Amino acid sequence: MRLLALDGALAGASAALWSEGEVVARLAEAGDRLQPTILPVLAQRLLAEGGAVDAVAVVVGPGGFTGLRTAIALAEGIALGLSVPVVGVTTGEALAAALPDDVRAAREVWAAVDTKRGRMALERIGPGSLAASAPPVVLAERDLPRPAGPVAAAGDAAPLVAARLLARGADAMLTGARLPDAGAAALVAALRLSGRLPPRDAAPLYAEPPAVRRPG
Repeated sequence: MRLLALDGALAGASAALWSEGEVVARLAEAGDRLQPTILPVLAQRLLAEGGAVDAVAVVVGPGGFTGLRTAIALAEGIALGLSVPVVGVTTGEALAAALPDDVRAAREVWAAVDTKRGRMALERIGPGSLAASAPPVVLAERDLPRPAGPVAAAGDAAPLVAARLLARGADAMLTGARLPDAGAAALVAALRLSGRLPPRDAAPLYAEPPAVRRPG
């Protein structure tokens, strides 16, 4: 099985090709608001090098409105052109998949995304799992619940989460997974396509409504 995976959820863009159980090619660019110009270029380069794919995976959020819409629209367009399915992967699932197996086996992953409004979107993924057990919850740092067991904090708001939990005496580990990666998303998508994880479509997962103002 060959997959093209795309991510533009947070501060960057990445694309990866997955084939026969591993990432065979990956391209990435860091920076804010670059997804509309960079992500199509990355996808085109990988498709030109790698040939046909059996499905397209995309990170569906939580994350920034522009990056999510860009990645999802691009994934749907490519999939339509190739007559292949689109598979959704949440930001938290992609972050969890990037962690070492022993960390995921022993700890619940708390994937925290900064909403830029003084709050965070928190996804919780149980030990040994790669599927989010519930939709993300938006809350302030001070309102973080007390974990039932050891936690691995990931996401761009992970330092705040780890610091708060450690201050409360919880067993919290700050991981290096800050941004989702298309290569890790491809792993989750492959498990979905094989039936080992629950299905998810490419509908955007917004933790909060986009910040927009009416004209005038």
